[in-house]
Amino acid sequence: MKSLEGNKLDRFITKGRKKLRYGYTTGSCAAAASKAATLMLYTKNSIKDICIDTPKGWQLKLSVIDPVITDDLASCCIIKDSGDDPDVTNGIRIYAAAKKINSPTIEIEGGVGIGMVTKAGLSVSPGQHAINPAPMRMIIEEVEKVLPKGEGVKIKIYAPEGVAIAKKTFNPKLGIVGGISIIGTTGIVEPMSEEAMKESLALELSVLKEKGVKRIIFSPGNYGRDYTKELFIKNNKEVNIDEVLIKTSNFIGYMLDKALEHKYEEIMIIGHLGKMVKVAGGIFHTHSSIADGRMEVLAANCGLLGCSQQLIAKIMESITTDEAVDYIMAEKLYRVFDLLAEKITQKATERTFNNIKIGTLIFTNNHDKLGLCSNGNRMLEEYWNE
Repeated sequence: MKSLEGNKLDRFITKGRKKLRYGYTTGSCAAAASKAATLMLYTKNSIKDICIDTPKGWQLKLSVIDPVITDDLASCCIIKDSGDDPDVTNGIRIYAAAKKINSPTIEIEGGVGIGMVTKAGLSVSPGQHAINPAPMRMIIEEVEKVLPKGEGVKIKIYAPEGVAIAKKTFNPKLGIVGGISIIGTTGIVEPMSEEAMKESLALELSVLKEKGVKRIIFSPGNYGRDYTKELFIKNNKEVNIDEVLIKTSNFIGYMLDKALEHKYEEIMIIGHLGKMVKVAGGIFHTHSSIADGRMEVLAANCGLLGCSQQLIAKIMESITTDEAVDYIMAEKLYRVFDLLAEKITQKATERTFNNIKIGTLIFTNNHDKLGLCSNGNRMLEEYWNE
C-alpha cells in the first residue's frame, strides 16, 4: 500500500486530455481527525500528522490542524482537499473531538455543521446526523487502531463552516438540514467524477419515492426547472417545484433507469430543445463530448415532413438549435416539434420497457413551448385539474 504524503495527493487521472489530481473525502477527513484526537487523548502528546487507510486501498498521511488537549478531551481538524474536483467542500475543516467514556465502546455523533437527516430514502435514517455508512466504518476502524484495549471513547464530528457550505449542495433538497454530509465510499475523490454526480441525482429519486411520490417531472437543468415553475404558475397551480421535479443533468438515460428501478408510474419530461432533441435521436447521455447530432436529428425530421432541401441545408449549417428553430419557424413547419416530442416519449418509453407512462414537452427560451406529445398533453391536463 503506497502512502500519500501531506495534504495534497500526488496521484492523477487523465480525462479529456487533462491531467487532474485526486483528492480525499470528508469521510477520510473525519476518520483521520477522529484517530488523531483519540491518540492525543490517551497519550497527551500533540501530533503533526496522522496516517489512515482508505477503502480504495490507498494510505493517506494527513496534517493535523488545531490540536487541543485537556484532561478529559482532545480535538483537532483535517482540512479537506478535493484535488481538481469542483467540490464546494474543498478546504473545509472537519473536526473531531474525542472524550473518554466508561464503557469499552466507540460512540460517534455529529455536531455543528454536520447535517441532520429528516427524510427517509437515504443511507442514514431520519433523526441521525449525515455520516454515511462507509465513513462511519472508516472512523471506527481507525479509532480502534489507537484506542487502548478495554477503553472507550465518544467521538463528535463537527464542521463549523458546514452550515453555510451546505446551502450550496444537494443537502437541503434531500432533506438534510443544518450542514454537510460526511460521505465517500472509497475515501478518495476522483476529480470531476460523473459517478458521484449521478449518485446524487439518484438519491433525489429515492427520497421522493419514500415520500410516496409516484409521478415526477424530469428536466435536464435550470432552464427546464424555471420554465416548469412558470408553467405551473400560469395554470394557477401552487406547488413546491422541488417536490415534483428532478434535474437529470446530462444523464437522462441513467435517470430513466433509476426511475424504473424505483417503480415510478409517470414521468413528464420538460426540457430545452437543445438537450432534448438528442433524446429524439436515441442519445441518452446528452453531453456534447459523448454525442451531438442535434442538427442531424432536426434536419432528418424536417425532411421526413417534406421540407425543402434549402431548409435542411440551413439547419445543418446552424451553430445553435435556436438558430435552426428560427429557420424552421420561418417555413411554418411547426408540426416537426410535436413529432420530436412524440419521438422523445417513444425512446424514453422503450428505455423503460413500457413500464412507465411518459410525456414530453420541449421549449426554447426564445419561442416558449415548441412541441408537446399526446401523452404529455393528457398528463399536464391531469396536473391542472387536480
